[in-house]
Amino acid sequence: MDFALRKVAFSDLPGWTSDDPSDLLPALRRCRHHVETVKPHRTGSLGISSHDLMPAYRAADDVEAPDAAASRAFFEANFQPFAIERQDGKPGFVTAFFEPTVAVSRERTTEYVFPFYRRPDDLVDLDATNRPASLDESFAFARSVEDRIEEYPDRRAIETGCLAGRGLEIAFARSKTDVFFAHVQGAARLIFPDGSSKRITYAAKSGHPFSAIGRLLIDRGEIDAATVSMQSIKAWLDTHPEEADTVMWHNRSFIFFREAAVDDPALGPVAAAKVPLQAGRSLAVDRLIHTFGVPFFIASDSLARIDDGRPFRRLMLALDTGTAIIGPARGDIFTGSGDEAGERAGAVRNEADFFILIPKAAAARYEA
Repeated sequence: MDFALRKVAFSDLPGWTSDDPSDLLPALRRCRHHVETVKPHRTGSLGISSHDLMPAYRAADDVEAPDAAASRAFFEANFQPFAIERQDGKPGFVTAFFEPTVAVSRERTTEYVFPFYRRPDDLVDLDATNRPASLDESFAFARSVEDRIEEYPDRRAIETGCLAGRGLEIAFARSKTDVFFAHVQGAARLIFPDGSSKRITYAAKSGHPFSAIGRLLIDRGEIDAATVSMQSIKAWLDTHPEEADTVMWHNRSFIFFREAAVDDPALGPVAAAKVPLQAGRSLAVDRLIHTFGVPFFIASDSLARIDDGRPFRRLMLALDTGTAIIGPARGDIFTGSGDEAGERAGAVRNEADFFILIPKAAAARYEA
């Protein structure tokens, strides 16, 4: 491994005694329900399994009056914190994501013309048994055509009509940039003209690697690297309509969605861990290393935009992943749904210290 775990005390976690992790107890119960009724989460290379987490999941049911102090006491009784230390000595790094709210129509109109698509039936998952030699191992999806498997059409091909007429449209938005950023976030809450809502979440993608258009605009001198954010990128696209398509097509990756009801407006979408995200308490992590349902304490002196100007010190739960989330101390913070959450998430690119909370029954395996 290119990192090490160093055992620490809860008193070593910056700001631990002022954090209120009570919101995580219901999230732990949701994880337990998924593990017991559907299947355990896949164990990452670090080796913490859903089985290791189960005693803590069960103990969460016994917490009475889960205020801040009782919730901290629960985690102190059931987990052992470890600092994640990269071998190169560099700190961890966090970004943030949110669930956009997008005005849509169920039918295409002169105003609503840009579609969100369901997963096509000719899109197949790739593994070692069916991956053609012509496709790089980074491709997780491809197109099945008669007796062969080939690269799926990319963003440009899809947006210029290669899926037209197949009945895959979920809804239509007024703005192509709104659709694009829903792809980047992997989810959206759709608002229809009659006031009803529907949630769309990630179902699959075309298979092409994600390419950041912010980096493209920085390299072209269009946006200042020091101030780049989702908002500045969106503003550039909206004010350069003649160039916007070409810039967005630079990201060949294209996302397909599945529909879901908005059962609880206070919760976010059901993400990779198959449980709803909790705003401000859910973290996307590298799924190859970490296991969903594991708590992390994140501390960042420079990140103040999420916590009303205070340095970020918060216990979080690993519930999602992403193609850009790579490494043991790399996280993406879910800030919630809607424009305000988008404002909080848009410019988060901060160094952070990562502490992983390992169930006490398994902690001995990681002590030096």
